[in-house]
Amino acid sequence: MGSTAVPGLTAKPVIDILVGVADLESSRPCIELLAPLQYVYAPYLPDVMHWFCKPSPASRTHHLHLVPSGSARYIDELAFRDYLRTHPDAARLYEERKRHLASVHRHDREAYTDGKGAFVRRTVALAREGAAPSGPARSAEAERFSPSPGTPPSRRSPSPGP
Repeated sequence: MGSTAVPGLTAKPVIDILVGVADLESSRPCIELLAPLQYVYAPYLPDVMHWFCKPSPASRTHHLHLVPSGSARYIDELAFRDYLRTHPDAARLYEERKRHLASVHRHDREAYTDGKGAFVRRTVALAREGAAPSGPARSAEAERFSPSPGTPPSRRSPSPGP
């Protein structure tokens, strides 16, 4: 999961791991079981997942997400990853978006994450539709992720909204 799971995509040096679990309640014992491996539990979106980081919230090298395998979150995470793996143009545009957001929100992790939201939602929708761009459809895909008109090349990012 995450950019490290898409070959060729630039990523921050954090490994994101997605583990499908039956449900959150039955996976609760994993919180204690992962502690000796230096995974720190943080109740981020506790109704959606069990989220861990390693070695600490202040300095993270790994993120571990325990997510019910039938949930929308789990399905969407895999759909997003798989779409980027099979659509290099979308992966390139996502990378450009992330680089822009990282430069603008260097010290604001929430704003960086929020800034990726519209792109991620559009990509997941395309993945769920089973879009497989080729030929003229590829141009339509590029248009959906194209920069806003008049945006200088150094400031380009996908246009907001679907």
